[in-house]
Amino acid sequence: MKAGAPRSIAEHATAVLARVGPLPVVEQRLDDPGVVGLVLAEDVVAAAPVPPFDHAAMDGYAVRSADLPDDGTAVTLPVLADARPGTPPTAVGRKSAAPDPDEAADSLPTASRGAVRIMTGAPLPPGYDAIVPVERTSTGRFVAGGPTAERTVTLARQHRDHVRRTGTDLAAGAPVARAGTAVGPGLVATAAAAGLVTVPVRRRPRVAVLSTGSELAPLGTTAPGTIADSNSLMLAALVRAAGAEVVRVGAVPDHVDALRTALDDLTGPAPGAADGRQHAGVDLIVSSGGVSAGASDVVRELLARPDATDVDVATVAQRPGKPQALATWRGVPWVAVPGNPVSAFVSAALYALPAVRRLAGHPDAPPRTARAAASWTSPAGTQQVVPVVTRPDGVTPAGSDGHHLSALVDADALVIVPAQLERVSPADDLPLLPLPEAR
Repeated sequence: MKAGAPRSIAEHATAVLARVGPLPVVEQRLDDPGVVGLVLAEDVVAAAPVPPFDHAAMDGYAVRSADLPDDGTAVTLPVLADARPGTPPTAVGRKSAAPDPDEAADSLPTASRGAVRIMTGAPLPPGYDAIVPVERTSTGRFVAGGPTAERTVTLARQHRDHVRRTGTDLAAGAPVARAGTAVGPGLVATAAAAGLVTVPVRRRPRVAVLSTGSELAPLGTTAPGTIADSNSLMLAALVRAAGAEVVRVGAVPDHVDALRTALDDLTGPAPGAADGRQHAGVDLIVSSGGVSAGASDVVRELLARPDATDVDVATVAQRPGKPQALATWRGVPWVAVPGNPVSAFVSAALYALPAVRRLAGHPDAPPRTARAAASWTSPAGTQQVVPVVTRPDGVTPAGSDGHHLSALVDADALVIVPAQLERVSPADDLPLLPLPEAR
């Protein structure tokens, strides 16, 4: 197995995305907290109008416009009933709302002139077409929890009717959101108000992350010659921030049988799976380490054996992160990135995160650029990937040295310096990849 000619970042990203597609569609209830962050697989339309009925937009009095002079002269009307949200109107003099809405409606006095005391959100009584806000009447204000004390009210015609009409936000059948939209609080609220109980979404991706290296020690343990397994923690945090469910394997020693066993455990068959999964556990594998040309590069060793299929060992003209590899293990796409922590971070952001988004059903992100607010040098003939901090005047490299892991603490994006640009100058426009925010 031999790597081909160096490829660009865009070419390798295309090779990664060619291996993944949107996951199956499931119907997710809007009251399930797990629906937030999932992506609509189909357009969603309103099942009912929003608002569902004509209702008061203000606390005040419902009136018939015909009872009020056109010239704005104030008139005094009898208060016939009390209307509150969620309960049938109660005629003045009754002690409580009628249990039957039809009975309540029929029991309202049918005098040709009169007002109904009404609270915000209550349905407009039949035959009434406007609301006069309480502060513009002789009552002045209502007392919270107080009974209907006033028997008459003096008021005048207003410029606005203060009524929210049926369907003025959304008509039944109107679009709520398009396929590819991520479900957020506003979509949840709007879809629920529009009479929906579930929405069709792509299943949340389940991504396995692991790091390779016999020198890697579990968090909190030390031994001579070992280092903390920060890579698997970093990969897990990245894919979780991108919206995936994470299966973190941790560190796997540099033994081909140990790596094979770990991958087999993640990708074994799932007989009778009802949620569209073909495998017991995961939809994508992301690993760090073992893809270079060293004697201990266990990923390269395993990829040379027949267990792996669709193997693509690549040299990418980028810095950091030159060696990359792709494969399929028992039907599951596998993205293998270098083991150097900064190389692993930028490579996972460039290649693994777009794969997660594709699985989740997100549309491909449009290209973005950012203006440099500082100057720095870049190696000739190589695309330099730089962790940066975004500021109002542009982007600047994060930390004192982008090769240091600590530079990633403040970084909120990556920029890609074109291969032909040997020095970045302020005001240069650079391709920008925002990093996912913590979830």
